[in-house]
Amino acid sequence: MISWSFEIHHCAKRKYLINNRVRDLFTSQTNIFKKNMLRGCNIFATWVTKQEKIKIMTLKNAINLFNRLVSETNKKSEIKVYQEFIKILTHLENKGLTQAEVQSIETELDNLALNSTNTIKIKQLKKSLQQFKKYLKDTFSLITKGHYTSLGITFGASAGLLFGVIFLSGLERSLGISLGISAGTLIGIIVAAYLESQAKTAGKLI
Repeated sequence: MISWSFEIHHCAKRKYLINNRVRDLFTSQTNIFKKNMLRGCNIFATWVTKQEKIKIMTLKNAINLFNRLVSETNKKSEIKVYQEFIKILTHLENKGLTQAEVQSIETELDNLALNSTNTIKIKQLKKSLQQFKKYLKDTFSLITKGHYTSLGITFGASAGLLFGVIFLSGLERSLGISLGISAGTLIGIIVAAYLESQAKTAGKLI
């Protein structure tokens, strides 16, 4: 009877020890699994972050993007903006820029968030176009065709208006103003054409 009780006690003790070892092993494996999962998540997050950092909108990708957008709309206002982007980007792509210059331009394109064009309104995209033009002018002294013409007409008309009011006051008021604006605009266009030809000769016209 004592031997039988001893065996029962011994078996119970072994069962207890086995259960403890199984529990400890399970806990250990669970902790290892959690650590590996956490490490994997951290590695993945780091990889995604790196991918986001190096993901740059290249000139070629931007051209392809706007070509696709042109094919997806029939609105003239949108097509005009897309085609102007395409024209500028194509000139830049064929201009023989250095690698550093290309990287700088592509970083600026990336900052414009062109990949979000599906959610950006055309009004915002027009602002992005003007921002990109300003960047090219400020950074590389590159101007688009018509840049000086637009400035020439604006400043010429303003100067002509002032000239007409001050110096042509002896004429009928409306006639003096009209002559002043016309003369100022004409002069502005002539000066703009000269400046644009100079920019073209210097390779600064795109």
